Amino acid sequence: MSQHGGSVDQQGSPGSRRSPRATGRGGAARAVRDWGDALLAVVAGLLAMVVVASLGLWAAGGAGLPGGASPHLVAAVVVMAAGGTVELAGDAGVIAESQAELTALPLSVSLVGALVTAWLFLRPLRHRAVAGTGELLARFGRLALLWLLGLAGLAALARYRFDIPLGEDSIVSDIGELLDASPQAGFAADTGLTLLFGLLWLIGVVAVALLVSRKAPLPARLVRFQESVRPAAFAMVALLLGYVVLGLCAGLVVAATQGHAGRTFAVILLGLPNLVWLAFTLGLGASWDGRVDGPFGLPMPRVLDEVLRTPEGGTVNLSTLAERDGRVWWLLVIAAVLVVAAAFLMAVRSPARMPPWRHAVHMAVALALTVLVVCLLVRVEARYGLSLIGIGEVAGLGGEVALSPRLWSAVGLAVAWGLVAGFLGALLATRVQRRGEVPAP
Repeated sequence: MSQHGGSVDQQGSPGSRRSPRATGRGGAARAVRDWGDALLAVVAGLLAMVVVASLGLWAAGGAGLPGGASPHLVAAVVVMAAGGTVELAGDAGVIAESQAELTALPLSVSLVGALVTAWLFLRPLRHRAVAGTGELLARFGRLALLWLLGLAGLAALARYRFDIPLGEDSIVSDIGELLDASPQAGFAADTGLTLLFGLLWLIGVVAVALLVSRKAPLPARLVRFQESVRPAAFAMVALLLGYVVLGLCAGLVVAATQGHAGRTFAVILLGLPNLVWLAFTLGLGASWDGRVDGPFGLPMPRVLDEVLRTPEGGTVNLSTLAERDGRVWWLLVIAAVLVVAAAFLMAVRSPARMPPWRHAVHMAVALALTVLVVCLLVRVEARYGLSLIGIGEVAGLGGEVALSPRLWSAVGLAVAWGLVAGFLGALLATRVQRRGEVPAP
């Protein structure tokens, strides 16, 4: 018996003899599953962006573009929303030249893609407290590779040229017909810069997702930072999404009651965060400089367009807007309520042992970083002009829209707001049972 038992121990059971092969099959199945998770996140994220961009362009009248331009324009919008670069160009043969420049992000498309991609990236990691650094990097590497492949395909599609109508009774049209030359404009994605900035966009999305989610695991050496970072990150994301929800409700009311439903839905589907996050910074007291000239303009609200449509440009803040519409002071009230609510949310999600002054510091840093990012994302610069050689720029076919923040004053105001709101939020949270507290018997 002892010899028989010894032989079994040395040779192992039938199950143990198959364990290397079973382990190999298990590793292969796990690798396939991991690649499938990454593929699902990329496809779903890009598909969501394509759907939102398509609906937004359709609402804006983009479905009527000639020559099958719509798919190319949708691809260009998605590329821009993912952080890519789309260059504008044009020419008019030997008689004229056109210049075009565009710096803007369709943040509605960006936000939808970020939410979908981040949720599907985190989904396989839920219900785990800790994950190795290698595992997280491997998951991100698979996601990044597939994301860049998808973005490269969209960048290849985001290329198109079209003719610019000059009108039937214009001297430019007559000269163009005489010389058989007509102005053209077009766009083309810069593939190299698109892949570079698209990768940076994805890094930001994944980093914010890991910081915000309580269920997302972190490497063991970073776990000690989650008590101070995650509540603040979650509060800032909630603050920005709160503004988007309020803006969505306001946009639906405007579409239902004031007409121009197509234009309103185009703004909602393409640039809603651009407007509401601008309103967020204005509510904090920030100032923006800009100019609107020519047939182009900011989609809404009208008061913003009026302030900027001057020969020298204008400054946008609560004071200049209130000169035309006193209701803009509600932006200050909304900012105060939502910022204090975000500070309260941060305090509730933080450990109970954290003193109020630390809440104030965390809130100040988080709000300053949030305002900095918002200012960099919301800025707009668009120019287009057609110049006829020997005559000058053609009236009615040139324009400019520019809006840029006074960055460091906005960040300084955010620090002040964060200190006050963080302290108030901590005091309000003292009446709420928080993490780390043991209820009294």
